[in-house]
Amino acid sequence: MAFLPTAEQRAFARSLDALLSASDTPTTARAWAGDDSGPGRALWERLAEAGVFALAVPEAHGGVGLLPVELAHAFVELGRHAVPGPVVETVAAAVLLADLARLEDSTPAKRFLPALASGASTATLASVPGPGRGRAASPYALDADRADLVFAVRGEGLWLAGGHGPVRVSADPARRLARPAPGGELLASGSSVVAAAGRARRWAMLATAAQSLGVGRALLDRTVAYAKQRTQFGTPIGAFQAVKHRLADTLLGLEFARPLLYGAAVGLADGNSADDTDGDLAAAKVAAGEAGYAAARTALQVHGAVGYTEELDLALWLRKARPLRDAWGDPARCRAQVLASYA
Repeated sequence: MAFLPTAEQRAFARSLDALLSASDTPTTARAWAGDDSGPGRALWERLAEAGVFALAVPEAHGGVGLLPVELAHAFVELGRHAVPGPVVETVAAAVLLADLARLEDSTPAKRFLPALASGASTATLASVPGPGRGRAASPYALDADRADLVFAVRGEGLWLAGGHGPVRVSADPARRLARPAPGGELLASGSSVVAAAGRARRWAMLATAAQSLGVGRALLDRTVAYAKQRTQFGTPIGAFQAVKHRLADTLLGLEFARPLLYGAAVGLADGNSADDTDGDLAAAKVAAGEAGYAAARTALQVHGAVGYTEELDLALWLRKARPLRDAWGDPARCRAQVLASYA
């Protein structure tokens, strides 16, 4: 089955690519990793104006409806341009609030969703556990020190945390991790919170997989360009069979993951049950995550020692590949989930 984007989806992706190409995202990412969140917040506002966050918010709350296929296209572009910030977590929080309104209580949705859709507020959400074996969900929330709203699901309760603990830097300096502070404001409780958190986790898996695919494509494109210009013994290294094979294997991995990603997005858009979508999402997540990480290893090998330098923009994507592979479902958990879906 082929998952071909519509003309509108292609135009949306092109518009985001143009917006991000003109935004100097490498400088923004470096500032975000340091002490200056200003450029990142400015970029966030431009993404919101382009409608990125509205894709996870119902029309009744200022969005354009929950559109997972369009969201996947958007997050591939965010990955390609190394956009920093809790973009996945904001989407997950928006979906959680929207689903909570559908199931039971619309008060939190009315309170927070319009600002999330418009970009007036940023949010993060501590990772919530899902089915399958593997490492448990991380107790950390991404960029809790920079987000306006820090949500945490604890048991059957949804909390708005009053702060966060010490900030830790992950393998990617632009991914700042902190535990949400205990306590805070209880927004909702009961089985509806558990159900809504499960749906939020699925959207987070989709968005993270899309980011991984975009990171992998950026790494491959940059590596191919480098292999064409770097010479050894008077010959571009891209002419060597070993390099060609490595690049071809990387491309195959990314192209294999692409239909899995969009197939999972179509399943979410069609409103399929959790039993039907969990396996597809896990397959997309592990395929895209592993393909992005393989692209990072290929890029580092082909670039050689220069690939290790922080001054080279390549490092921004190299540092993202593994954290994204493990975020919102590491490979072991995702593989177990795929197997369970066919049991």
